[in-house]
Amino acid sequence: MDELADFLDGPRARGAFLLRSIMDPPWSLRIQDEAPLTVVAMAQGEAWVLPDGGEPRTLGAGDVAIIRGPSPYTVADDPTTPPNVVIHPGQRCTTVDGASLHEAMELGVRSWGNSATGSVIMLIGTYQTDGEISRRLLSALPALTILASGTWDCPVIPLLCEEIVKDELGQQVVLDRLLDLLLVAALRAAFSRPGPHVPAWYRAHGDRVVGRALRAMHNDPAREWTVSSLAAVAGVSRAGLARRFHQLVGEPPLTYLTTWRMALAADLLLESDATVGSIAERAGYSSPFTFSTAFKRTYGVSPREYRRTRAPASTAVATPRRLSGTQGPEAHVTTRRLALAGARRPADQ
Repeated sequence: MDELADFLDGPRARGAFLLRSIMDPPWSLRIQDEAPLTVVAMAQGEAWVLPDGGEPRTLGAGDVAIIRGPSPYTVADDPTTPPNVVIHPGQRCTTVDGASLHEAMELGVRSWGNSATGSVIMLIGTYQTDGEISRRLLSALPALTILASGTWDCPVIPLLCEEIVKDELGQQVVLDRLLDLLLVAALRAAFSRPGPHVPAWYRAHGDRVVGRALRAMHNDPAREWTVSSLAAVAGVSRAGLARRFHQLVGEPPLTYLTTWRMALAADLLLESDATVGSIAERAGYSSPFTFSTAFKRTYGVSPREYRRTRAPASTAVATPRRLSGTQGPEAHVTTRRLALAGARRPADQ
């Protein structure tokens, strides 16, 4: 496993908000749904993305945008078109004055917009994640990342266009997995480009020495790792690993391991009913007391207090929204929750 895989192993799309939006100019959508992560794939036509406080960016057919929330933004046919639709939390859709547009803009199975024959078709997928590991990957992303169709190769978009309008048995699972594939491909393409936005841990995974140590920690966080045992896995001396790890990741190996374990534990506390003792064991601590001391040093509260005070809010944020049949953006919240128990991330890198 690696950190990108760990991120998607838990808060992946399961009954997530997924929609085909069909629009004819003039149109402008004010997005203030507070979603942590949204993926927009342009299937047809052009659109503009206008982040609050950022430069307007254009999207052409085949382009993909990764939008990091929860800050609001606007998607429109032209930067000068004023918003005429507002998307609120819970994917509630209204006019600027607050009148519901739920029924008025329904266009069929997972389809929504102002015209069934519109010149613009966008595929929109929204991830609702609030785990510690999710937060780390999201914080590494710019507010807006655009991948132009000519700069990367992703065969998922045509398949997603075909599948999103079907309403067959198991269709939601198919769409969830396709959305995952699209996001993984887009993130890998984005992180493969040079620039300051690329997280250190992503670059380090490609290193022959440090990558081995990182994968070892991710594959078995409960093991009693030492710098020496990690160095043996990496095939270098203890000093050699320590020096190279700090150079590429920005912190010592065991500091990285500790924050990774704490993030794993934090997500397990909120997304499972496991005892503190069992979580301590899975996070690599020999006793609940030692684990509680380390956890409080990281988060400022005990594991039990963290679970008691954070669980209700985290549950609300992590609940996915699902479209089925003819539901539009004002979709009903499903009872299934994102399974974040497998997610892991250092809290303080």
